[in-house]
Amino acid sequence: MRAVKLGGLAVAGALGLVAFTSAPPAVALKPTPRTSPRATQSRKPPAKSTPTVAPSPTIQCNPPQAVASLTTEPWAQQQLDFTRAWNMTKGKGVTVAVVDSGIDVTHPQLAGRVTSVDLTHTRTTDCIGHGTAVAGIIAAQDRRSQNVPFVGVAPDVRLLSVKFTNQEHIQGSDPNLAKAIREAAALKAKVINVSVQAPDTPDLKAAVKYAQSRDAVVVAAAGNVTDQNRGTVGPAYPAEYPDVIGVGSLTSGGAVADTSNTTTKVSVSAPGQAVATTWPGGYAPNEEGSSFAAAFVSGTAALVRAYHPKLNYKQVKARIEATANGSAGVGSGAGMINPWQAVTELLPGEDSGSAGAPPGATEPGSGHAIQIAYRKPPDRRTRSVALVVTGAALGAVVIAVAAGVFVPMGRRRGWQPGRRSVGSDANDT
Repeated sequence: MRAVKLGGLAVAGALGLVAFTSAPPAVALKPTPRTSPRATQSRKPPAKSTPTVAPSPTIQCNPPQAVASLTTEPWAQQQLDFTRAWNMTKGKGVTVAVVDSGIDVTHPQLAGRVTSVDLTHTRTTDCIGHGTAVAGIIAAQDRRSQNVPFVGVAPDVRLLSVKFTNQEHIQGSDPNLAKAIREAAALKAKVINVSVQAPDTPDLKAAVKYAQSRDAVVVAAAGNVTDQNRGTVGPAYPAEYPDVIGVGSLTSGGAVADTSNTTTKVSVSAPGQAVATTWPGGYAPNEEGSSFAAAFVSGTAALVRAYHPKLNYKQVKARIEATANGSAGVGSGAGMINPWQAVTELLPGEDSGSAGAPPGATEPGSGHAIQIAYRKPPDRRTRSVALVVTGAALGAVVIAVAAGVFVPMGRRRGWQPGRRSVGSDANDT
């Protein structure tokens, strides 16, 4: 009887074993955590999982070859004569954002003054050279004592590099551009240089409005045209947006450059042809485009913001426009910028106390303060009055001269009319 029971148990066990081993893997249960101490000691601890890191985008980082040095002072530097304003301000205390391709922070004239943000998630290095060129025009350090003739407009500003691209040409809109402008504003840049021509998008427009709501002066290139797209190109953004300082490109002769986009709304103009500036590893002696014209305006805006800290972004824009040298035709706006005038002029409606004199500047009333009169439009009424007064004065002079001659003559004759003898009269009788 016992043997039968054992046999039955053996058969049942065998059937159970077959059923267990033949179960499909999908329903196999994981080991329960309540295992015996012996089993726990024999099992190896599970390997820690390593989070998967997305590979960085592969980019080519080979900007065009730079020249080692510049030997002469660039024409744009001579033309604008912005160093004249340096006894008033060099832009200290102002952060200028360069929304571009990055900046070569190792360049001797830029090193130590750049904070970099990379929205491309590649590297902060400038792989096409454009951003470094723009940054140099704005803020290259003064190394003329070391035989470097090139300097930036506002060498004491703090540069904020907000890199949004590694490409020179982008088809369509780039969401990183709007993000870069927002980032620049969030990081408290008071001047934002956007040397980019882009299509109009809601995100880009909103980003510019956000920057302006934080009192940032947005300076943007009017864009460039080529022989291929001439006649078909439309307005460039963000230059076309309200209250943005759109910048056209001028030649050394003061004319609008052939490459400057004249369909974009332009506030002022600046040098944009045969421009010399910094470049990764050296210098670029002959750049062209409204990108570089915009950089001269951004440097000027920084000088104005540093010396007139109470002015808001709209007032800074108005000051730069009011002090420009006059229109050079369609696409030039108010004409070539005048950094010296932009810093020093006293404009109508502005309090003379709006100029926050930087350390070392003379105080008003010291005998050395500079206040240049605003160039008002011709006043025809004043001119007419002046002509009348001048005519009356000349008349008085004529009367005085006549009196000096004829009064003595009258006295000698006893105020009698003069008599004249005519020889022919005696022969008439």
